[in-house]
This record gives sequence, structure tokens and C-alpha cells, in this order.
Amino acid sequence: MTQPLYLKAYGKVNLGLDVIRRREDGYHEVRMIMQTVKLYDRIILERNHSGRITLRTNLPYLPVNEKNLVYRAIDIIRREYGITDGVSASIIKRIPVAAGMAGGSTDAAAAFVGMNQLFALNITQEKLMEYGVSLGADIPYCIMRGTALSEGIGEILTPLPPVPSCWFLIVKPGFSMSTKFVYEHLTLDAQTKHPDIDGMIDALNRQDLTGVTDRLGNVLEQVTKQHFPAIDELKAIMLQNGALGSLMSGSGPTVFGIFTSREQAEQAARACRKHPAVRQTSVVRPFNKTVHTKSAAHHAYM
Repeated sequence: MTQPLYLKAYGKVNLGLDVIRRREDGYHEVRMIMQTVKLYDRIILERNHSGRITLRTNLPYLPVNEKNLVYRAIDIIRREYGITDGVSASIIKRIPVAAGMAGGSTDAAAAFVGMNQLFALNITQEKLMEYGVSLGADIPYCIMRGTALSEGIGEILTPLPPVPSCWFLIVKPGFSMSTKFVYEHLTLDAQTKHPDIDGMIDALNRQDLTGVTDRLGNVLEQVTKQHFPAIDELKAIMLQNGALGSLMSGSGPTVFGIFTSREQAEQAARACRKHPAVRQTSVVRPFNKTVHTKSAAHHAYM
């Protein structure tokens, strides 16, 4: 037995999400600007002599077998490196489930990083990201974290300068959206309003927060808000309460706003909580990587 390893699995939002086209293989080609935020799940890993993987969660409806991405991430590393020791894992969820924040993907990313540490395997980040993409397109980004341009089906990643200092209000309504459903019902035509991804990259390079918030855009909103008008209503509440910009993240239904002060974000959170659809609010900072050493990458998970 060893000491348990405690890891923070941070969620993400999309500052910009553009869908270029539907590919022949059924996947969609995207250009997205991803941002890690300091809303996190806690992953606890412990090695033992059982020879098995055991999984526990604080949410009774989450699977605790091979249907769970954390279980599968642990299993991949055990098989690849001939590990016979058992691993017990606990997932304490705080990131909303099925909400466009990569909650399952970031938990799996933390499991890959944690297994690397727990068994002192010295796997490079690049190799961990290769294992990650075999389970899901968002997992390599969740291993890398920070601010990044995501292309292809989400697996081609380019680090970007960090988002300038700000606060995020993250609001999860009490309904969920299937990513598969949203993409299946997405129409790309001459009327599609595409976000200015290149302009946002330029604003990040100039560290111009307003330049970023003026360009927030997500082509998937057109599908989700047809079914849930609360998305537009929550965006309006945030803008009325001082948000520089507001957007739905991923396929939704989570909505976020960007603020210059915590006080404004908290005020907007109080206003949003009066909306009958709202189930969860969080005011958090963005997670930005300041150093790129291997040890820093490990400590960032603690």
C-alpha cells in the first residue's frame, strides 16, 4: 500500500467553437479556443495488492466499471506497462455532468497523469496525450490544459497565450444536452454565423480581454437554444450584470460569463440563481499555465 494520490481535474469552457464541416467518417472538423477554469473534480488514486481496478463516485448514477473513462484510462496504463498491482479510484464530482465542460474527459486526463505518478513511469506528456485520444478527443487537451487552439476533431492542439486576468461565472441549468444530438441537428449553411477564431487568437496575443470577449462565439448554440430558451435568458442576465461577454460552452447547456472583478461575477451569480432553470453556479478564475516544466505540470494537479 502507498499513500493516496489526490488530483484536481479542472473543467474547461470554449471561448470560441467553430464547426468547419462534417467529415466523411461522421466526425466534425472544428476550430475551437479552449480555456481551463478552476472548477474541478477531485480524483483520488491508491495502489493496492488486489490486482483489480475499483471505482467509487459521489454520484450514484455514474458508472463504476469499464463504461467510466477513469476506469478505462487506468486500465490502459496497467495493460501497457504490465502493472499487476490493483488500483482503487474515487471521483468526487463538482463539474456539472453532461454540461459542455469536458467533465468526464478531464477526470480521465487526471487518471492518466496520476497513474504516471503513482507508478513512477516517466511517460512524457505527448505519450499520455496519445493514450488520451484513444478514449476521447477532449482528453489530450485536458492533459495539456491552459489556453489552446483545438483543430481537427479536437486532437490537434496549439498552446496560446493565457487569457488576461478575469473571473468566470459558470451557470449550469437543470437540464442536460447530448453532444451527439447537438451535432446531428447542426446545420452548416450560408446563414451560419461563424466565430472569429483568428481575431480571438490575435486578441490573446495582444492580451486584450475585450478583444477576446467581443469575439465569443459558438455555432452549437443555434441547436441547443432552440430546445432551451433559458440559455439566451441566462446570457442576458449576465450581460445586464456586468459581464464583458457570455456564451454557452461546448454543446451546452452550461453558460458562462467573463467579468473583470469577482464582485461583479458574484452579483451576476445571485441574479442568475433567481432563474428557475438554474441548478448550479460557480465563480472561478481561469487556470493558466505559468511554467512548462515536468514538475510544474505534476504539481498543477495537486
